[in-house]
Amino acid sequence: MFDLLLQVPLLDVTVERFLVLVIAAMAGGAFGAALGALPSFIFTGFVVFLGEGIAILQREFDAIEAVPDGELAAGITGVIGFGMVTGPHVAFAGGVAATAYAAKKYPEMEPEGWDYHFGKNILYAFGTKPDILAVGAVTGVAGMLIARLLGAVGFPSDPIAISVVATALLARVAFGYSLVGSPGGDGFLDMTPFARGETRAMTDGGKEALVTEPWLPHQYKWSGVATIGLIGGVLGGYLWLETGSIFLGYAISAMSLLFLNLGVEKIPVTHHITLLGSTAAVVVAAMTGSAPVVLVAAGLVGALSGLLGEATQRLFYAHGSTHVDPPAMAIAILMLVIGVLALVGVLPNAGYL
Repeated sequence: MFDLLLQVPLLDVTVERFLVLVIAAMAGGAFGAALGALPSFIFTGFVVFLGEGIAILQREFDAIEAVPDGELAAGITGVIGFGMVTGPHVAFAGGVAATAYAAKKYPEMEPEGWDYHFGKNILYAFGTKPDILAVGAVTGVAGMLIARLLGAVGFPSDPIAISVVATALLARVAFGYSLVGSPGGDGFLDMTPFARGETRAMTDGGKEALVTEPWLPHQYKWSGVATIGLIGGVLGGYLWLETGSIFLGYAISAMSLLFLNLGVEKIPVTHHITLLGSTAAVVVAAMTGSAPVVLVAAGLVGALSGLLGEATQRLFYAHGSTHVDPPAMAIAILMLVIGVLALVGVLPNAGYL
């Protein structure tokens, strides 16, 4: 009975462990704000790549007898990569919220040559400014709590992806932004105002901004998105077939964003594509022994994830003033579909859920 009194209800962790998670999430969220949202996510890719690489070595050689099977890799991938240090729901989310706050409080900090709303500049590192880091810290805790609660109740989707989306929308509400914005063309899906370079005065003051701001100016046309989705999905599926790692493709995709952060033009964003390609491979492999069929399915689901990311960016990103992550939205929605279908017995498993 005494032990129960020291437990946090629903999360099923001790009070001491809960406090550790809260304090670490505060630091992780602030760290994400200090580095910037995108740089912190790139670190996620490197850490997960390391963890998955060690997991592959453990499976192949079974040489680390002192460490229980998979435990070392799980500690790197789960505790660090997807945990309180570089977990997207903590560090990336902290950076996103910090940018939304800074755009309102310190518009003069906007870098020269940034064409979009400053609230979307997830490349920006805020260094050591205390109030901005505090926003990141609070968001890190919120992101941790949302993800942990979703996991505790067994919600059939990716809790980290849902948390990333939820905290970004909460930041819009908290800092006085419109939840979805207003389209400048013929509805939310219309990107032609961007193609024409149309601008209008910002509703929150400051410079003029583009009427429509696609998440990736080089990756918003349906045909191109479907093509890179098919390619990334196949590669994600292939990596799982060859290594047994669902998250290796995701890690490689995240690491590739280093070049985008450094200003290399037209680097595609594909972590939602490779992750869903790998997940589709896991599911379809349990239904058929044909590797070519597995790769085709991975490619098709990768394309679907890419297109869903594009659809959600048109609804929640392009017309707003802050960043709401299209890959996270795509992952959350598709994994919800996969999770529900697995629960009702239509699919043999739910991938990594």
